[in-house]
Amino acid sequence: MTRVTIMGGGAWGTALASVVAKNGHSVTLWAREDEVVEAVNRARENTVFLPGVGLPEGIRATTDLHEAVRSAQVVVNVVPSQFVRSVWQEVAHELDASVLVVSASKGIETRTLERMDEVLGELLGDPIMERFTVLSGPSFALEVAQEAPTLVVAGSRDLQAAEEVQALFQNHFFRVYTNQDVIGVELGGALKNVIAVGAGVAAGLGFGHNTMAALITRGLAEMTRLGIAMGARRETFAGLAGMGDLVLTCTGELSRNRTVGFRLGQGESLEEILGPMRTVAEGVRTVQAVQVLAHRHEVEMPITAEVHAMLMEGRPPREALENLMSRAPKPEDWT
Repeated sequence: MTRVTIMGGGAWGTALASVVAKNGHSVTLWAREDEVVEAVNRARENTVFLPGVGLPEGIRATTDLHEAVRSAQVVVNVVPSQFVRSVWQEVAHELDASVLVVSASKGIETRTLERMDEVLGELLGDPIMERFTVLSGPSFALEVAQEAPTLVVAGSRDLQAAEEVQALFQNHFFRVYTNQDVIGVELGGALKNVIAVGAGVAAGLGFGHNTMAALITRGLAEMTRLGIAMGARRETFAGLAGMGDLVLTCTGELSRNRTVGFRLGQGESLEEILGPMRTVAEGVRTVQAVQVLAHRHEVEMPITAEVHAMLMEGRPPREALENLMSRAPKPEDWT
C-alpha cells in the first residue's frame, strides 16, 4: 500500500483520489474548502465539485496542507495552474527527496510563461525533479469517477518513474501509457484548452461538424508547431496528450473550456460567464501565455490569436471566425 496525497479537492483531484483508493492505496485529499473536506469525510462524496458520485473507503480529506504531505510517498498536484506556485511554496521544503511528484494540472503560468514542470522545478530539489511525472490525456473527471474506460499518459524523463505512476493508477477502467516527452505531454494538456474555447464559440454560433473538424485539425497543427519549437516531440501531439485530449475537450459537453466558448458564441460576455463559476476554465488564463509564447518562438497560431482577441479584447465571435476564413490561401503545413 502506497501513501498518496492528492493536492486539490476539485472534481479532477477527487476523481484521481478515487482511482488510487480503488487500487488499494491510502489516499489523503487536500482541499481548501471546509465543505469539501467535511462532505468527503462524512458522506463519502464531494458534494461541491463532484456531486452524486460515491467515493471509496481509503480517502481521508483535510484542509491542513502540511499534514497532507508530511508522510506521503507520492504527491499528485491537481492545483489550478495559476495557483500551483503559491500552494507548493508552503510545503516544498517539507518533502523528502524520495517522494514521487506527479502533476495533473493542465496550464501555463501566465506571469512567467512556465509549464508546471518548470514552476515546480524552481521549488523542488533535483532528486525529486529527476523523477517528476506528468499525468495527462482525455479524461473528464465525472466519467473517470463513474469508471468509464479511460486512457491517459504518464510522461517522465525517468522511464522507471513513469512506470511507477502507471502501476499506481492503472486498473480495469483507467489505462495508463508511458511517455518520456515531458514538454510535449505538458503542452498538449495546456494548449488544447485554448482551442476548445474556439470550438465552443463555433458551436455557440450554430455551426456543425464541418466547422468542428476543421478547428480540431488546424488547432492540432498549431499546437504541434509550438510544441516542436519549445522542444517537444511531434509524435506526442498525435497521441493521448495531444489529439486525444483535444478531441475530448472540443466536443464534450462536460468541457468547461468548450462551455465558456459556447456561451460566448451565444452572445454572453466573459464577465457574465465566469462570474458565478466555482470551477476553473484553464484556457481563459492560458491563452494569454500561449499568445506570448507564439510570438516569442515566431510560431503562427491563428486560432489562438482569435481566441485571445475574443477573450482579452472583446472581439465579436463572428468577426473572429470571419478573420480565420478570410486568411490568404496556403498549403496545408504542419511545420
